Amino acid sequence: MNHLIIEVDNLKKDFYVGDVTVRALKGVNIQIRKGEFVAIMGASGSGKSTMLNILGCLDKPTSGSYKLDGISISELNKNELAELRNHKLGFVFQSYNLLSRTSALENVELPLFYNSSVNSRERKERAIAALEAVGLADRMHHMPNQLSGGQQQRVAIARSLVNDPVVILADEATGNLDTRTSFEILELFQRLNTDEGKTIVFVTHEPDIARLTSRNIIFRDGLVIKELLVNEKVLASDLLKSLPIGDHEN
Repeated sequence: MNHLIIEVDNLKKDFYVGDVTVRALKGVNIQIRKGEFVAIMGASGSGKSTMLNILGCLDKPTSGSYKLDGISISELNKNELAELRNHKLGFVFQSYNLLSRTSALENVELPLFYNSSVNSRERKERAIAALEAVGLADRMHHMPNQLSGGQQQRVAIARSLVNDPVVILADEATGNLDTRTSFEILELFQRLNTDEGKTIVFVTHEPDIARLTSRNIIFRDGLVIKELLVNEKVLASDLLKSLPIGDHEN
């Protein structure tokens, strides 16, 4: 686990609102290695969302450097950034971001439409394998409105996996889910990290979620104020066993 997937050095990001300069990031340094499961934490306005947008190549810093899997982001043009996002990154959002009139299988296939090296047969096979990996083999032809919130988020996770990215970026991925379903989704993330070696960056404001990761990076006022190793990592499967049995989303 020595290979650096994310290298951020003295990164700054300014926004301009009229004559006012808002310094969202004020000199951030972050390193994330292959196979880590890292939580980025902080209150609203701390800079964690701005940081995620830059890590996801959706925005560029004002100054400083960001390397993703050894590639310097600042040197890429718009088309190169789009290609990098598609091949190197998997995204999981709080609101799932699924196409409403498209089946689970077709939603998962979507990133592969932009990969010219994958033909239609392979695209379908890889999408099916991704859905099987998240436990939705029997739901692949369902539309999003036929799925629970937890199932929709599993579809989103399958979509994030289908291009075999070097890192999965999850933005408050359990924010719309009840407690049991949140732990089920975190159990899936832990399995992807432990069993398959996936590198995961999970943005959250919830300490209960952060303790399920391996390391916490805490933001405040545009700076990293603390980094904590999670010495006694909690297993989501153990938390699920401790919850009362009752109706919940799947």
